[in-house]
Amino acid sequence: QVQLVESGGGLVQPGGSLRLSCAASGSIFSINARGWYRQAPGKERELVAVIISGGGTTYADSVKGRFTISRDNVKNTVLQMDSLKPDDTAVYYCYARRAAVEYWGKGTLVTVSS
Repeated sequence: QVQLVESGGGLVQPGGSLRLSCAASGSIFSINARGWYRQAPGKERELVAVIISGGGTTYADSVKGRFTISRDNVKNTVLQMDSLKPDDTAVYYCYARRAAVEYWGKGTLVTVSS
């Protein structure tokens, strides 16, 4: 089992920055992918960014050049979000995949508004 806990959400003005962190615990050494998804009100959950065990990354087109995903250490995954826009407002969920099993955090709210 893998447990995921997000932190770092909040209210930020357009053009501002936030840093989200995801702390993983449990059977973390077999995780082969980690990332972030988001769900805005009235919309489906969508991929934001993923990093695989070899270090390769994938980003949604809407966040390329503005968001950066990285692994802080063996337990933490970080999403640095810059140049935030109102359209980035959503609940952000931490994600991990271990073999064929997916794990999710409970989510952290990011609100971009003036």
